[in-house]
Amino acid sequence: MIEVGLFGASGYTGHELVRLLLRHPHAHLRFATSRSHAGRSLAQVFPGAPDLPLVAPEEAPLEDVEALFLCLPHGASAETAAAALQLGVRVIDLSADFRLQDTAAYAQWYGIEHPAPDLLKEAVYGLTEVARAALPRARLVANPGCYPTSVLLALYPLVQAGAVAGPVIVDAKSGVSGAGRTPSLTTHFVEVADNLKPYKIGRAHRHLPEMEQALARWSADPPPLVFAPHLLPVPRGLLSTLYVPLAADWDECRLRALYQQAYGREPCILLLPPQEPATLAHALHTNRCALGLTVAGGTLIVTSAIDNLLKGASGQAVQNFNAMFGFDEQEGLI
Repeated sequence: MIEVGLFGASGYTGHELVRLLLRHPHAHLRFATSRSHAGRSLAQVFPGAPDLPLVAPEEAPLEDVEALFLCLPHGASAETAAAALQLGVRVIDLSADFRLQDTAAYAQWYGIEHPAPDLLKEAVYGLTEVARAALPRARLVANPGCYPTSVLLALYPLVQAGAVAGPVIVDAKSGVSGAGRTPSLTTHFVEVADNLKPYKIGRAHRHLPEMEQALARWSADPPPLVFAPHLLPVPRGLLSTLYVPLAADWDECRLRALYQQAYGREPCILLLPPQEPATLAHALHTNRCALGLTVAGGTLIVTSAIDNLLKGASGQAVQNFNAMFGFDEQEGLI
């Protein structure tokens, strides 16, 4: 049994993590923190949630755990991770603090200097299906963002094989929970209901450099991304539609064989039959990424659906935890 702790249990991803960890056969949740709700129980914050005491972050007994999940804002997460690592605690960070390897890029996109730059080189980017070999040795895992998870899993086989001939257009739509639990005008019910809103299109969304960094690792000549995220009027779920110009000699048969070789045995990836696009229903409330492939002339249209709170956040964090400690990757997830 692995003793684990959780910082930031009162947000949507923290709530999901509590649910997953409490049913995990090899994890014991030693503590869960919340700065704004310390002294209350999680059931008082989320109706129907477990009656779990929430403690202030400074009261959390870091020395009593072997692994720590961080669902904190950027900046605060890095400082907590550094303190935990000094105590020999392995860290899975769900914030953006260790996703970007370049400190200048981090400062540009997040508006602050990185609080723990010395740790960036050892952070493993935890796209589980790609990072699996490095996870058993990892002390620090940077859990990917939700948009990057759906986009990168869709592109990984293609980029590795050199099958992309030009810029990739990504039309992505996320449920409102992707914006977090703090209320704002843009996520107010009246603003979101009966509406579909593009936001931070072009080169404005913070997940863009994360995706470009991964593509540059996979290819000496990575394809440019044209990224257009949208706010979908549903609580959860994320659907990305990618328009990929194909290199010569890539037909549907060869493409399907490529994806089958890459993902055919992956427990958390669902390859859909020909002519069946991915939908939110394929992925909601699962740790699954559903992929649909459609060839239209020289363009491959990939539809990629995930639950943004599970495969896009808490579920993938538990999948990474399982890989780090040698458990079946689906433990606690099915």
